[in-house]
Amino acid sequence: MDDKWLEVSIDTTDAGLDELSAYLTRFDTGGLVIEGEAEFQTFLEQNRQYWDYVDEDLLERMRGVARVKFYVTDDSNGHGKLAQITDGLEAFRTRAKAPGTLQVRTASLCEEDWANNWKQYYKPLSVGERLYIVPEWEKESGEVPAGRTALYLNPGLIFGTGSHASTQLCLEGVEACTRPGDAVLDLGCGSGILSIAALRLGGVSAVGVDIDPKAVGVAYENAGMNGIGRDRYTVRAGDVLSDKALAAELAERRYELVLANIVADVIIPLSAQVPGLLAEGGTFICSGIIDSRADEVRAAIESQGLSVVEKKEKNGWVAFVAKGR
Repeated sequence: MDDKWLEVSIDTTDAGLDELSAYLTRFDTGGLVIEGEAEFQTFLEQNRQYWDYVDEDLLERMRGVARVKFYVTDDSNGHGKLAQITDGLEAFRTRAKAPGTLQVRTASLCEEDWANNWKQYYKPLSVGERLYIVPEWEKESGEVPAGRTALYLNPGLIFGTGSHASTQLCLEGVEACTRPGDAVLDLGCGSGILSIAALRLGGVSAVGVDIDPKAVGVAYENAGMNGIGRDRYTVRAGDVLSDKALAAELAERRYELVLANIVADVIIPLSAQVPGLLAEGGTFICSGIIDSRADEVRAAIESQGLSVVEKKEKNGWVAFVAKGR
């Protein structure tokens, strides 16, 4: 029997979209799909043969609406995660002063429906000057543009497709900072997109870590899709903030490049561990930071003796590039 999934959509406004997206990533919701009024209008145009007119009230309700979609399993684990999210929405609204209704809707999907719904949102994407992200199901559909390095990816239920601004900021940093022979540590690796990109751009070895055990299989699968074996790439499940044994194991060596595309609440305490992980003169790139918390994160990084050499911004998100001693 096919596995069952729930497609969850939460309505907000354009102004509340970034903060809602950041809130949802804390619950390990996997990749987020962003829809808005523009997508609704496109849907109307592409399906005009199915109706003679569209209700004006519906058009008005969709005006200025932004919607975030994600998927959870239709079982006790998925229902528990969804309950955590919805229980915290009111507190989130008050704390973030988030506009919009934050109305939650769910729809049941089978495995095949989920796959088709998910894949329609991801097409080949150029990032930075050299990277070209290609979803696995688009691999045979076209050529890689000249001068770009292909990065093949199947995100599964794991966050990290390259479409989110925070991931693009990190990828641009990886592109600029990776040197031939670098060892890479990817904290919160998700789909493995950042560390695999670093390996495709000349890194010699990488370690990925994520609190979600599903990330291990997804990241290994994506690495294999890019011709990268386990002799160069290791993925571990665990929380480096609470698992002292894992933190000590990672610190047994030093890395020229340490990456963290997570959220501010994790990057701030994580910054204390970074100096013990960086090789001399190594680079720390962190992203997933809402612009309103950028100063707080920067202060935490610099308090550990790291020097912020670049601040990158896109669509209300911030990434920092910092150098170790």
